[in-house]
Amino acid sequence: MFQIDRSSNRLSKLERTTFAEVGFREREHLQEWLAAMPDALCEAMSEGQDSLLIIQKEFDGFDGTRERLDLLALDRSGQLVVIENKLDDSGRDVVWQALKYAAYCSSLKKAEIVAIFQQYLDRNGGGDAAVRICEFLGEDALDEVVLNDGTNQRIVFIAANFRREVTATVLWLRDHQIDARCIKVVPYKFGEELFIDLQQVIPTPEAADYMIRMAEKDSEEKSAKGAQRWSHQMRLEYWDQALEALRSAGLERWQNISPSRDNWINSSIGVSGCTLTLIFLRHEIRVEFQLNRSNPDENKWLFDRLVEKREKYEEAFGCELEWRRMDDRKVSMIVCKTPVQGYSKENWSDMIAWLIDHYKKMDEVFSEQVRQLASRMKPGGGI
Repeated sequence: MFQIDRSSNRLSKLERTTFAEVGFREREHLQEWLAAMPDALCEAMSEGQDSLLIIQKEFDGFDGTRERLDLLALDRSGQLVVIENKLDDSGRDVVWQALKYAAYCSSLKKAEIVAIFQQYLDRNGGGDAAVRICEFLGEDALDEVVLNDGTNQRIVFIAANFRREVTATVLWLRDHQIDARCIKVVPYKFGEELFIDLQQVIPTPEAADYMIRMAEKDSEEKSAKGAQRWSHQMRLEYWDQALEALRSAGLERWQNISPSRDNWINSSIGVSGCTLTLIFLRHEIRVEFQLNRSNPDENKWLFDRLVEKREKYEEAFGCELEWRRMDDRKVSMIVCKTPVQGYSKENWSDMIAWLIDHYKKMDEVFSEQVRQLASRMKPGGGI
């Protein structure tokens, strides 16, 4: 750091020192400075959290322990902030200590937080804790205030130097959605004057917004991938049971079909591109007669020939069917479906029985008709 000398239009270097050299102590000095002016800490974080409300110093309200956290605060969202101060060196165990404190604090209820703050105020000039919290959060009444919601407690580490094991762990915590930060506090002297500089080093101010967005994106992707892996496993289990039942029912087309993690399996009827397809969805199962030859015109021609006798086929099938020509797509299909709670395994035996029954009907009503139509069809559709 440098001081500007206006008269000489020159810079004068401030001498970096240590807290030990100038006789400052962690609790008597650094802790008191931050408790009296938490805005200095917020300026260093420069993240839109424009203030912290210190609610306790040397908090030791943990059942069964004698441990004390340095400073406990609330941020503007009503979340607890655990602040751990060290002087010239962070030490090796500061992260472990802070994680324990954050875990302890995660269970604090609103009434407990108000009582903790009230104790602090009673020792430091008085005041009404509930009123002060409402004023800080911009709420009219404590009933409308949510404090310490979920597991989003924040951790702030303060030291002049951070050991590599500390910074590596803080970065790992941030990758796992824990808002941990390192604030570097360095003392300087110039003659008889003393200064301190507070700067956030993890995450760097420039990278903070980016890291938050990336963490949110990563969380979203992990959630989606987890759900995808779960659904894939569910489908494999379902199709394994369904295929066993299809084979046991004497349906030879399914002998060489393997379980799939897709939501469909199909079998050919002996005509290229024409299949009987079984669909397994979370809220629906379907049997589809798909006309999906490489030439769209051939699919539409086959569909049009079948739909001409719709009433006859539905009478033979025993219920109405969905006839989907789908002019904007290559495929056309005839569909039979029913609603289910597909991911409830206790329903699977009934669902599989429904699929087998309606698969057989679809096969009996349409397969031979499509084979006959396909034998008359010229390339490109039509006869």
